[in-house]
Amino acid sequence: MSPAVTEQIRREYGAVRAALPTSVIESDRRAEAIERLCAQGLPATREENWRYTNLRVLEHARFAPVETHGRAMPPLPEAPPGFVRYVFVDGVLASAAAASDPSVTVRSLRTCKPSDGDTWHLNPDVPETRLALLNEAFATDALSIVVRANAAPSGIELLFVATASAEDGASYPRVRVVLETGADLTVLERHIGAPEAASLVNSAVRVDVGENARLTHYRLQQSAPRAAWFDTLAAQLGAHARYHLLTVGTGALTARSTVHVRLVGAGAELALWAAALGDHQQSHDMYALSEHVAPDTRTTEIFRGIASGRARVAFNGKIAVRERARGTDSRQSLRGLLDGPQAEIDLRPQLEIYTDEVRCSHGATAGKLDENMLFYLLSRGIAPQTAHHLLKWAFLEDVVAKIERTELRRQIERDLAEQMSGAAALKELL
Repeated sequence: MSPAVTEQIRREYGAVRAALPTSVIESDRRAEAIERLCAQGLPATREENWRYTNLRVLEHARFAPVETHGRAMPPLPEAPPGFVRYVFVDGVLASAAAASDPSVTVRSLRTCKPSDGDTWHLNPDVPETRLALLNEAFATDALSIVVRANAAPSGIELLFVATASAEDGASYPRVRVVLETGADLTVLERHIGAPEAASLVNSAVRVDVGENARLTHYRLQQSAPRAAWFDTLAAQLGAHARYHLLTVGTGALTARSTVHVRLVGAGAELALWAAALGDHQQSHDMYALSEHVAPDTRTTEIFRGIASGRARVAFNGKIAVRERARGTDSRQSLRGLLDGPQAEIDLRPQLEIYTDEVRCSHGATAGKLDENMLFYLLSRGIAPQTAHHLLKWAFLEDVVAKIERTELRRQIERDLAEQMSGAAALKELL
C-alpha cells in the first residue's frame, strides 16, 4: 500500500484522537498502534499471504470511525433460542438483552468504567495480523465477556450491523472473550449490513480459553453486497482447552479474515471448520495459522469453498509445530468447487514442523461439479438447475452439519440457499 495511505491514516487519527474514548483503549496505546502501523505499512498484494485479497478499497476509504446518525437499520435476523443478544451498530453497542447468568460478565467498555483485565492488547506479532492495529487505534467500543470457572453452558449472540458508507468512515467491532478453568460457552458472532451501504468494517476479536474450558464459536459474515469486511481473530488455548470455531462467509464484495490460534497448554484442541460462498465479483480470502506450542495438541481444519461467476475464493491454512510440541496431531482438508469458467479457487495448505514425533497430514483439491453425480440426479428426474444446486449444497454441508444448535443450523442453511441464485427449489426442501 502506498505511503500516501498510511499518511492519510496518521492525519485522520490526529483529527479524531481527542474524541476517542480512553475507557475502551488508552490514548498512549492508540498512538503506539498508529506508529507501528505506519512503520510496517498496510498489507499489499505483493506479500505472499495477501496476494488473493482485494485491497483496493483501502486506497479510497476514510479510516476515522463513523459517527452514528440514526441511519436506517436493515431487518435483523431472528434470534436463535438459547442466546442472549447484544446488538452493535457501526461498532457501538446499541441494545442488549438482560443477562440471567451470574457466572457470565458482559461489559461494554464505552459505557462502563473498565476494571482490571477489561482492557487488552491484541499484540499483532505476525505480519498477517497487523490490520488489527487499525482497530486498536480507532475502536469506539469494546465488549468484554468473562465466564467464571466451571460455569454451566450458556450462549451469547453478538450481532454487528454496519449502516454507513466507507466515505463516511469505518466501523471497528472489538470483542474479548475469556473462559476461566472448566467454563463452557457458545458465542454466535454475526455481521450484517444495510443493503445499500458500501461499508468498511475492521473487526478484532481476542479469545482466551482456560484449562479444561470449552468455547464453541460460530462466525457468520453476511455483510452487505458492496461492503468491505476485514477481520483479525487471535486466540490462546490453555491445557486441555477446546476451541471449536465454525465460520461461514457469504456477504461483502471484499472479505478477508485472519485467524491466529496458539495452543500453549498440553492437550489443547482446535477444530476449525470454514465455508465460503462467492458469486459475481466477490472476493473471499481467509488466512488461518494454528501454532502448536505445547505437547499433545491437536488441530482439525476443514474448508469448503464455492466460487461462481467471476468470484475468487481463497484459503491459506498454516500449521506450525514448535520445538516443544511433540505429539502434535494435525489434519487439514481443503476443497474448492469451481462453478463457472471465470471463477477462481486458491487453496494453500502449509506445514512448518520443528520437532519429531508428530502426525500431520493435509490435502487440497479444487475442481468442478462431479459429472457422474449430476448425471445420476438428472436420471432420477430432478430438474438440471435443482440438481446443480443440490450438489453445491451437499458440498457445503461438510461444514454446516457441524453446527450443534439445530435451530441455528437450519437458519444458516436457509441463508445459504438464498445466497445461491435461483435456488428456490432447494430452499423449499429445507
